Amino acid sequence: MIGAVRRRLGRLRRAVIALVVRWRAWWMQHAFLPLRGRGAARLRYAAVLDGQTLNLHAELPRAVRGAEHAEIVVSGRRRRHVTEARVYEDGQGRTLVDAAVLLGAGVGGAGLTPGRWRLRLRVESGRRSRRIPLLLLEAPHSYEGTTRPMEASPLTGDRYRIGWTATGSARIRCTPARPSVEVVDVHIEHARIDVDIRLLGMADARGWSEFVASGRRVRSDLADVEPGVWRVEVPLTDMVPRSDRREHWDVVLCGGSRRPLRFARRLHDLSDPQRVFTMRKIVVAPRRDQLMMIEPRYTPAGNLRFTCSRVSTAA
Repeated sequence: MIGAVRRRLGRLRRAVIALVVRWRAWWMQHAFLPLRGRGAARLRYAAVLDGQTLNLHAELPRAVRGAEHAEIVVSGRRRRHVTEARVYEDGQGRTLVDAAVLLGAGVGGAGLTPGRWRLRLRVESGRRSRRIPLLLLEAPHSYEGTTRPMEASPLTGDRYRIGWTATGSARIRCTPARPSVEVVDVHIEHARIDVDIRLLGMADARGWSEFVASGRRVRSDLADVEPGVWRVEVPLTDMVPRSDRREHWDVVLCGGSRRPLRFARRLHDLSDPQRVFTMRKIVVAPRRDQLMMIEPRYTPAGNLRFTCSRVSTAA
């Protein structure tokens, strides 16, 4: 019952958002574009595809055609970041600008702090320099298929999203990484399970991990493997089911004042990670004369889970 209500509310929310987007596109085309189009560059494409690179494609207004040089200026909080842009003419005589702006000081790009940042275009022709706004008249493109734009930087977990002001000027919103545990690799040995992880949105690696099943907990400390990567391990003898029923084990990070964080894999561009991040089942003998099957997988939410079941020796 609750699930059905949530699905209906989700469909209603998506329908309302789609209606608002269509209304905004019509309003921008018929109201703001005639007023501002003469002195502003129009973005034909704007997206952050890999989670940390802003890709822009814009058409310059007639008033500044013939520009020889262009730069993208990201400004806010008394700071600004400048990135070179490519200026060229197409076969129809239009002057176009292409740019790729790397975002995030941690990856060598523009060091944006949390908040909203303005996007403007600076063009030069001879000794003349002019700064013009970038108009975003339509919502960012939606994607269907096996992949989609990444929602966060795969290296830092920070989020960058394209938006617009009330007058249609483009801007970028920076959101810091949420506290999370990103799975790097999973190793299943005959005697134990090792899980390598990265910690995002946290100042340090204090705490411990717990493998949790119904009424059972197995603690494991974090071991430093390499800079930014930690490993947790659990003996398979501690995960043997107590009955013939299957047991599902989740892995969480505990410690400090925060709530336990699930081990997960969310920094990807896949529409259906369950079908891609597949891991093979394995049969092990954690105890003498006892076999156990381990099925590692990711849930629809991206959380790591191990399903353990007994295997009959007769079989």
